[in-house]
Amino acid sequence: MSFKIVEQAPARLNRSELAVPGSQPQLFEKAAKSSADVIFLDLEDAVAPDDKPQARKNVIAALRDIDWGTKTMSVRINGLDTHFMYRDVVDVMEQGGERLDLIMIPKVGTAADVYAVDMLVTQCEAATARKKKIGFEMIIETALGMQNVHEIAAASKRNESLHFGVADYAASTKARTTNIGGANPNYAVLTDKDDAGKRDVHWGDMWHYAVARMVVAARANGLRPIDGPFGDFSDADGYRAGGNRAGVLGCEGKWAIHPSQVALANELFTPSDVEVKKAHRILEAMAQAQKEGKGAVSLDGRLIDLASIRQAEVLVAKAKQIAAAS
Repeated sequence: MSFKIVEQAPARLNRSELAVPGSQPQLFEKAAKSSADVIFLDLEDAVAPDDKPQARKNVIAALRDIDWGTKTMSVRINGLDTHFMYRDVVDVMEQGGERLDLIMIPKVGTAADVYAVDMLVTQCEAATARKKKIGFEMIIETALGMQNVHEIAAASKRNESLHFGVADYAASTKARTTNIGGANPNYAVLTDKDDAGKRDVHWGDMWHYAVARMVVAARANGLRPIDGPFGDFSDADGYRAGGNRAGVLGCEGKWAIHPSQVALANELFTPSDVEVKKAHRILEAMAQAQKEGKGAVSLDGRLIDLASIRQAEVLVAKAKQIAAAS
C-alpha cells in the first residue's frame, strides 16, 4: 500500500438514489415511504425556471415537516452559472432544519466550483450553529468536469460521492445519441467473416470510459461512485444491464428517476447470499492459511491471497451495513 492513507467518506448506504422534483410536493410522502437509500429533492433540471422559487419553498417545508425515516436526504441545487444557486444554498441551509444530510452540486466543472459552494455552506453552518456537517454529492456531467474529475474529487473535505450525469455529458461531448443512458447500436464492432461469410455485430458500452474514469477518481479520494439515470423506466432489463456494468466497474449505486427503479437498484447493489457466503469462506480459509504461515491458499480450485481478503472484507462489510439498515 502507498504511504498516503486515503480518508474514506462516511459509510452511507447508496444503492438507490431517488430523484424527486421539488415542484411536485404531492410526491414527497410517497418517496418517504419508498425503499430508497438516498432521496434527492431536485431544484435543478426537473423544475421549470418560473417554478424554482416555489420549489425551493416546497423543499424547505418537506425537510422540516415530513418524516423521512432513516433515509439520507439530499437537495440538488441549481448550477453555479445561474442566479438561483446562492439562494438555494442559503435558504435551504438556514430554513430547512437539521434533517438535510447532503447537497448535490450539478455540472461541476472545476475544483473551484466545489470551493465556492463549500464557502457558502460553511458560512451558513456557522451562522445557524448547525450541528450536522453537510456533505457534498457532485455530478460529473460535462467534458470540463470529466477533464478535471480528479481535482474535483479532492476539492473539499465535505465531498462524499461522484455521480455520472449521462444526459448532460452526452450533450457536452456532442455524442450522437438522444437516449438517457443505455446502449447504442452504432457503438459496435463487426467480427471477421466466418467460413460462410457471416459477420456478427457486438454492441459496446459507449459510457465505459467515462464511468471507469469517474470510479477511479472517486475511489482514489475515498468517495462513493454512483451511476446516474437510465431514462427508459419501462425497460427494467436495460436498467439492470446498465447497473450491472456500472457495478462491475466499481459503482456502489445508481439513480432511480422513477419509483419502479428503486427496487431494481437495491437488488443490483446488494450482495447475494451466495457471494456473502463465499466471502466468509475466503476469510476463514485465509485465516487458517496465516496460522500455517502461508500467504496464499487454494479454495475451490482457485488461488486466494491477501488481496482476496481485502475483496472479501469489502463485500462482508457491505452486507453488514445493509442488514443493519433493514
